[in-house]
Amino acid sequence: MKIDQDTSAIVTGGASGLGEATARMLSKAGAKVALLDMNAERGEALAAELSCVFCKTDVTDEASVDAALSKARAANGQERIAVNCAGIAIGAKTASRKRDTGEVLHHSIDDFVRVIKVNLIGTFQVMAKSAAGMLTLDPVTPDGGRGVIVNTSSVAGVEGQIGQVAYSASKAGVAGMTLPVARDLSRDGVRVCAIMPGLFHTPMFDTLPEEARAALGASVPFPSRLGNPAEFAQLVEHIVANDMLNGETIRLDGAVRLAPK
Repeated sequence: MKIDQDTSAIVTGGASGLGEATARMLSKAGAKVALLDMNAERGEALAAELSCVFCKTDVTDEASVDAALSKARAANGQERIAVNCAGIAIGAKTASRKRDTGEVLHHSIDDFVRVIKVNLIGTFQVMAKSAAGMLTLDPVTPDGGRGVIVNTSSVAGVEGQIGQVAYSASKAGVAGMTLPVARDLSRDGVRVCAIMPGLFHTPMFDTLPEEARAALGASVPFPSRLGNPAEFAQLVEHIVANDMLNGETIRLDGAVRLAPK
């Protein structure tokens, strides 16, 4: 499917990191883009820079998602491209013992549920509602394609590290639903893929010392560095353009395999 001035797109988590890079790519290609994000200050600033629409959105809240999609569609029309990048990470072991006191603690159930709600249920909610809208559109490709959805999983979904149980479970869920959703929507010409990024330089890494970032980059076989969000956006662009890519979860990781910690 082509990306041009007649294409409407939404990007969740679009105010920073992988989402921002994707929004920049789509905007540069000529698409009409809506940024869905919780960070209003950053989102409004980026929307002004790119001449996009910003919609403050909590992907875990159905009313918030409905309002955001209504605003985006009023400005740009029904989206043909939806990219889900919104996500959070909370680090905690399933159960652990404090070294100083010997007290045994378990993972906060509220924190676990929060990560699942944002990363997995939030992704599904936006995907389902966006897909329903795409089904109202006329096909635009020779094969009858109406739209493309790209979700963000993670290599942690298959190689979760110590303390990543909630994050890993959520990202494994995103990967796990890719094929069945693609099959659900196949008759109506909506393609669905997921990207499984490895170690990418996003705002999450900005809190780490430079030495720590360098060490993480050095752990990647080749290229031995952190990924650039623009490289994630390049893969999104290719997925949209290549009509044969469907139902696939694609690793984008420089051949890294995560160690236990």
